[in-house]
Amino acid sequence: MAWWKRNLYILMVSQFLVMSAISMIMPFLPLYLQQMGLKDPKTVQLWAGFIFGVNFLSQFIVAPIWGSLADRYGRKPMILRSGFGMAVTIFLLGLATSPIQLFFLRMLNGMISGFIPASISLMATNTPKEKVGYVLGMMQAGQVAGSILGPFIGGLLAELIGYRDIFFLTSAVLAIASFVVLFQVKEEFQASPKQKNESFFKDGAFILRQQPLLILFSVGMLLQFAMIGPSPLMSLFVEKLKVPGGYISFFAGLVTAMTGFANMLSSPFLGKFGDRFGSERVLFVALIGAGIIFIPHMFVQNVWELLLLRFLLGLFVGGLLPSLNTLIRKNAPEEKVSTAYGFYQSAVALGNMLGPVTYGILSGPIGIPATFLLTGILLLLNALWLKHGFKEKMSLSKKNLMKSSA
Repeated sequence: MAWWKRNLYILMVSQFLVMSAISMIMPFLPLYLQQMGLKDPKTVQLWAGFIFGVNFLSQFIVAPIWGSLADRYGRKPMILRSGFGMAVTIFLLGLATSPIQLFFLRMLNGMISGFIPASISLMATNTPKEKVGYVLGMMQAGQVAGSILGPFIGGLLAELIGYRDIFFLTSAVLAIASFVVLFQVKEEFQASPKQKNESFFKDGAFILRQQPLLILFSVGMLLQFAMIGPSPLMSLFVEKLKVPGGYISFFAGLVTAMTGFANMLSSPFLGKFGDRFGSERVLFVALIGAGIIFIPHMFVQNVWELLLLRFLLGLFVGGLLPSLNTLIRKNAPEEKVSTAYGFYQSAVALGNMLGPVTYGILSGPIGIPATFLLTGILLLLNALWLKHGFKEKMSLSKKNLMKSSA
């Protein structure tokens, strides 16, 4: 087996374990806060929102720094730093006795996180270029599988072993995944002497002058803003539909899982299409398809219609992030690929942080169904921005390169 294929399978499983471990914690966070003594529902919701969001805030700040260090010292060390670091912080979350302790530990967790971006960067730089789209699609499938099963496993374990022990178990899973990477993943890496001597600020300034990359960062930020924004509202939307037997919680989880399942199925195939026909085309079509399918969400009358739409949506969603990651790999300077991924991760974290807050504010005056229309419009506008803005900046970048060569 080629070593890059071995890396793919190991990191795919590792990402599945990491996403399962992380996502199994979040569904019971409000209940964990209640166990600490918070009784008022509004206070619990406020603290849960702060604790959830601060992770993305700290990611937004530090992700480019870790990316720059990965370009100097290798991507594998960054995976190990993040994996073992998160294992420690999540273990400490299980020992927390107050909301403020949870808040600062989640902030620390965001600062040292980056297992998945570093894994993507390693595979993007250690894979034959003609296979990058397929490989990143497979990596996406591993992530999504973990995010689907994680909440289910977390809910089951909460009943069996209690909330605190889940943090300890999660810590152990992250440590195991990190040890597997330490002993089994191979990275071919050689930093140039020039790269080792450059500062983070010089690296960052160089990346931020690359116009095609800035377009891709903005596409990623708007994509996450639009896709994550309505997610916290989905259970409330399901509650208002015709639900068989009144099993609202079950069907709310199934609605989310349906999108993830379709995403997991389609991402490897759409990654292959990207390798054959161009990742920009796949990303454009996926944005258009997702935007169109979001619009009928506002007209559904029962949960079965919603499940069908969420499955169709997931088929297009499978082409979004892998295509974006592939385009960043192809447009980033060879010696600064991880720095580019670091800034992209900051943009994604910003979208993850602002989306739920904005949609939460808007859902009151305009209603939850109207937020689906808003998402559809944002995704369609994002597709147009990619089509015209990226193409224009690419042409300008090529002209400048030709002038500098002349």
